[in-house]
Amino acid sequence: MEYNTDAMGMLDLMVRPAFCVKNGAVVKVNPAAAGYLIETGTDISRLLQTGAEEYADFTGGCLYLTLSLSGQSVGVSVTRMAEFDVFCLEQEADSAELQAMALAARELREPLASVMLTADRLFPVSGLTDDPQTREQVARINRGLFQMLRVIGNMSDAGRYCAESSSRQEIRDICAVIGEAFEKAAALVTYTGTTLTYEGYPEAVYCLTDSEKLERAIFNIISNALKFTPRDGTIAAKLTRRGSKLYLTVQDSGCGITENLRGNVFTRYARQPGLEDSRFGIGLGMVLIRTAAAAHGGTVLVDQPEGSGTRITMSLAIRQNATAQTRSPILAPDYAGERDHGLIELAEVLPYRLYDMP
Repeated sequence: MEYNTDAMGMLDLMVRPAFCVKNGAVVKVNPAAAGYLIETGTDISRLLQTGAEEYADFTGGCLYLTLSLSGQSVGVSVTRMAEFDVFCLEQEADSAELQAMALAARELREPLASVMLTADRLFPVSGLTDDPQTREQVARINRGLFQMLRVIGNMSDAGRYCAESSSRQEIRDICAVIGEAFEKAAALVTYTGTTLTYEGYPEAVYCLTDSEKLERAIFNIISNALKFTPRDGTIAAKLTRRGSKLYLTVQDSGCGITENLRGNVFTRYARQPGLEDSRFGIGLGMVLIRTAAAAHGGTVLVDQPEGSGTRITMSLAIRQNATAQTRSPILAPDYAGERDHGLIELAEVLPYRLYDMP
C-alpha cells in the first residue's frame, strides 16, 4: 500500500502523540503515541467514544471528539490531509499546563477581588458627577476588571473542567438553557453593531444538562465570533435535532480562521509565546467549549464553509437516564461571584459604556 509521503513524514516529526487513519483503519502511529497501544489496522470505529456520527460525516476543518484508549477517555482533534485523517491526542503535558494556570489564577483572585470591591465603591461616587470624562474612566476601569475576571476564571476552570470525572448535571429542558444564553447574549451584542440571530429547536428536550458549562461554551463561541466579525457583520446560530443528538451551529460573516491555524485550534493554549494576532487570546475559551461538548457526550467541529467566515458546530447527546451524577445547581457556587455572566464572558468585545453602572 502506498502512502502520501508528506503526511507520513509529518506524523513522524510531530511531538504530540498522533496517528493516521485511511478508509476507517489506522495506518500509522507516531512514536509519541506508542504508549497508547494503538495497532495499525485497527478499525477506528472501535476506538470512538463520542463522535461516531460526526466523524462519518466529516469532510474537513478540525473535529474534536473522544476516544477510548486503554480504558481511558482521551480527547482528540482530527484534521484531514489529502486522503488521510490525522488524529492528534491530548497528553499529560496539556493537563500540567492547565493546572499551572489554575494555580496562577488562585494567586490572582484575591488581589483582583480587593480591587473590584474598591471599584464597586467608586460607582456611587462617579454617579454623582456630571463629568463625562470621569464616568468614562470609571467605566473603562470596570470593563478592564471584568476582562481580568474572565481570564482568571478561564485559567482556573479550564483544568478543572478537563479533570472532572462527573459533571454538575440535572434533568432540564436543554433547548431552554441554550435559548436563554442566546437571549442574554443578543441583548448585549446589539451594542457592538453586529447582528446576532438565533433559531431554536421548536420542542422542549429534557435531558441531563450542565447549565454552567453549556452557557459558558455559548458565550465563548459568541465572543470568538465577534472578534473576527466586522461591526456590520452577522452571527447566525441555529439548534437542530437529528435522532438522539442536538446540533448547535454558529456561523459568522468574518474573515475566518486560516487553514494552518485551524488544525491546532483546540490546543492553542499549549503553543509557544510569540507575536501573533491578539484576537486569539490564550485559547482557553476553546477548552471550555470542547469540554462542555464532551460533558454532554458530543463533539465540536470548526470549519469554513463556502470560503467565508467560521462555523462552529457543537453536538450534544440527548441523555435521559440517570447514569451521570445529578446535583442541584442551587448548591453550586456561582463561578462569576453573582456578577452578570454575559458582561464577564463578553467583556473583551463589548463597548466600555455598558460597564458604567453601580
